[in-house]
Amino acid sequence: MALIKVFSDNSNVLNAYLCRNFLKMDFVAELEWRGMLHNITPNAKEQLLKEQTTGYVGFDPTADSLHIGNLVPIMLLTHFQTAGHKPIALVGGATGMVGDPSGKSEERNFLSEEILNHNLECQKKQLAKFLDFESEASNAAELVNNYDWFKEFSFLDFLRDAGKHISVNYMMAKESVKKRLETGISFTEFSYQLIQGYDFYWLNQHKNCKVQMGGSDQWGNMVTGTEFIRRKASGEAHAITCPLITKSDGSKFGKSEGGNVWLDAEKTSPYKFYQFWLNTSDDDAAKYIRIFTLKTQEDILALEKEHAEAPHLRVLLKALAEDITIRVHSQKELDNALAASQILFGNSTTDSLKGLSERDLLSVFEGVPQAEISRSTLEEGQGVIDFSVASAKAFTSNGEARRMIQNNGVSLNKEKVNIEKQVTLNDLLLDKYILLQKGKKNYYLITVV
Repeated sequence: MALIKVFSDNSNVLNAYLCRNFLKMDFVAELEWRGMLHNITPNAKEQLLKEQTTGYVGFDPTADSLHIGNLVPIMLLTHFQTAGHKPIALVGGATGMVGDPSGKSEERNFLSEEILNHNLECQKKQLAKFLDFESEASNAAELVNNYDWFKEFSFLDFLRDAGKHISVNYMMAKESVKKRLETGISFTEFSYQLIQGYDFYWLNQHKNCKVQMGGSDQWGNMVTGTEFIRRKASGEAHAITCPLITKSDGSKFGKSEGGNVWLDAEKTSPYKFYQFWLNTSDDDAAKYIRIFTLKTQEDILALEKEHAEAPHLRVLLKALAEDITIRVHSQKELDNALAASQILFGNSTTDSLKGLSERDLLSVFEGVPQAEISRSTLEEGQGVIDFSVASAKAFTSNGEARRMIQNNGVSLNKEKVNIEKQVTLNDLLLDKYILLQKGKKNYYLITVV
């Protein structure tokens, strides 16, 4: 009785006791110090401190890979599971056929069931790198597809079981709908929040799911779900959102000059992935390392202090880029990315160049001038001056090429050459490429055809 009185007199003591004995950490407090909390419904924190809770995040299956913009909700689930709660990743096989108006100015194209299923399988593999689906623990992650409960759901059933519980006035008041009314919105997209609300209801009834998480642009859809559960099942449910991530200059996070930065190594090579994070600003790195890694507050503060003392060493940026590259790809892919970086920005050898895969080689030298040479020409051998001028087009004249070669300014595959050098098939990288370097920074990639 004395223990109960202590708890009733001091809710902080109760929270600390519950976290210590039942959960691994205070999830909401974790989001707060990481800068990942935007909106939260009343009593959500109390629910999460009271017991192990099931929560979910929805993912759009309209591409066969997730991108780094998806890392924010993925990390919400990751921290959720780390805190001791049970995460569900909902991949929207049904809602992907409809389209969410939130944050969009026009309606998306429909995808076939076959394409959506392919995309689902690809995304499952990527999510498994962040969430523990295999554990026998009570908080093992689950992956669900809302097509499974919508595929046999008739339109009339949906109107009867879902449509009557949320008024049109309530749906019209949502900001995502208001914005689209200016340009036009179909009934299909207008109904999206009700479909998403039904997802939450289904998970609440079948998986005891009490929390939905996502980006702040999803708030309207999410509270529709909590309201739907309250009205249809007299239940209590909660929503938690993370701020939309932007760069320090105000531009959109997740884009590079080539478009989306994907988690699929074939769409965005590990080298380019690593370079994206390495080239963020110091201010952004301080924000991103809190959001996208599992490093502790103590470790992050220590890294920031070390970085401030010697900014030129880029300690914080390297820690961020290495951590995320390992998690998304692997330690081996990080090592390859670091080796590739050395080729452009450090001292490297022919052996390190030969160690690159074709994907990494093309990724490293994307954008450099390229040329082609016939295999028959190299079977006979071509003098390095002719090769540099006629084939690689690195020089405008033989005289210019000769002078630079004599001054030790030309390399083939990272090895200096003299004017007697004959370029042959033995110089090929991956049996297909030759890399010519003029001076310190000018590269030319020649492909054998």
